[in-house]
Amino acid sequence: MVDSTMMEYPLTVTQLLRHGARLHAEREVVTWQGDAARRVTFGDAAERMERLAKALTELGVGHGDVVGTFCWNHQEHVEAYFAVPCMGAVLHTLNIRLFPDQLDLVIRDAGDKVIILDDSLVGLLAQVPEALEAVDHLIVIGDGDASALGRDVLRYDELLDAQTPGYAWPDLDENDAAMMCYSSGTTGEPKGVVYSHRSQWTHTFGGTAGGLRIADGDRMLVVVPQFHANAWGLIYSCWIVGADILQPERFLQPEPLTEFIAAERPNLSAAVPTVWNGVLSLGQRTRLDLSSLERVVVGGAAVPRSMIERFHDEYGIEIVQGWGMTEMSPLGALAIPPPGLPWDEQVDWRAKTGRIVAGVDMRIVGEDGTEQPWDGKAIGEVEVRGPWITAGYHNVETPERFHDGWLRTGDVGVIDPKGYLQIVDRVKDVIKSGGEWISSVELEDAIFAHPDVVEAAVIGVPDERWDERPMAVVVVREGAELTPDVLSAFLQERVARWWVPERWSFIDEVPKTSVGKYDKKRLRHSYERGELHIARANRP
Repeated sequence: MVDSTMMEYPLTVTQLLRHGARLHAEREVVTWQGDAARRVTFGDAAERMERLAKALTELGVGHGDVVGTFCWNHQEHVEAYFAVPCMGAVLHTLNIRLFPDQLDLVIRDAGDKVIILDDSLVGLLAQVPEALEAVDHLIVIGDGDASALGRDVLRYDELLDAQTPGYAWPDLDENDAAMMCYSSGTTGEPKGVVYSHRSQWTHTFGGTAGGLRIADGDRMLVVVPQFHANAWGLIYSCWIVGADILQPERFLQPEPLTEFIAAERPNLSAAVPTVWNGVLSLGQRTRLDLSSLERVVVGGAAVPRSMIERFHDEYGIEIVQGWGMTEMSPLGALAIPPPGLPWDEQVDWRAKTGRIVAGVDMRIVGEDGTEQPWDGKAIGEVEVRGPWITAGYHNVETPERFHDGWLRTGDVGVIDPKGYLQIVDRVKDVIKSGGEWISSVELEDAIFAHPDVVEAAVIGVPDERWDERPMAVVVVREGAELTPDVLSAFLQERVARWWVPERWSFIDEVPKTSVGKYDKKRLRHSYERGELHIARANRP
């Protein structure tokens, strides 16, 4: 028998750092400033990472210590993505959109020793003074006023300028903690997910090989926040293949974002649907130059079919829908259509949740606990396992989230024989009316297809006759007028007649979670408190 013993080689973020810095030293990290860009090469950024690691070491940060970031997407955040885990510490990406009580909780729970923050975010972090008492050092990026923090701070550039290049990156175990990220807290308090070096390494190669199709010379506009599930792994993927990393900083509104696109001409991008919905709305009012964009990854929430069609028809941009969750690092599926199909058939596949990527095992489990077939019809809760999927939460026992070594995602869906997943709904959002299931996701997609609808969210509300019925909450395009009867008539040709809501509420904006998803928990509370004006349509 041939000896198949392989060299022991730890799978660490450090290996990713060294590879990109050496092979792609000329590629760039570009940060938008609102009217111009600042840029640094991968080679120079790698040198700055060494300086950052040395500075943190002098501040007492050691192996296993937690370093938080409270930052927008920019060059310095990329530097922390590598320097902190590669020195043996743990990077904790703090969500800048959490409520103060949630922010207080996650800083305490993670045990942040140091926090690196932007000067533009000082006021937000200052809202949690008691949590900051246990933080040894606050490092501010920029020279803006930091007096609201009520204590002395260190300045990022001054710390790095005081160091010389060169740092002996320590040998690490691939099972060492590298990063941690907290869930958005939509169904309870945020829960921490700790990622190992091995999970980040395998996720990086799984994402790149699994369909993101990022290559040397590409220019990736990373709109998805670096605090949201590690920016979907895009920082590491771009670094190892040599794709420029374009960062929008705080300029996330449609106008400055599209100016950034026109100026720096990325060919790839990634963001949640609400961002691209805003871009489409702006495009109805003014001419946009999106000609450089070829492909956009959209995730974090279901992507409406009409959005996929409009980006293709109006701008020639390919939308790739992705699915995953914080607990999955986050990638689980990508909606890449089978090869060789004409566009009118491609869109059917692009509108699906996605095809399971290599490295992820997936199954659907029925209400009776039995595994369901991949026939595109049998419905069950989606469960996953794999090398980059968590087996538990930080400091929290949640056995109900795990089933025989599988993570219970809370999503309900079907899988077809080709391995394409279609999420029907969240377990907590699916509507049971008269004993029959209604998918809020599919109903939202159908409503959003109306050209005068900007946003649409559907929740289940009590009904005396049917136990529960769908209620639609809609944002109407500026200058347009819509009524429940008009939308009801529009839906009758697109969904089962008994799915059409009787209750409608028209509002200025659907509330969002900290990562840009529709916050249905807040909508339900608003309905229960009688805060939503309800208009009724005739039952079809």
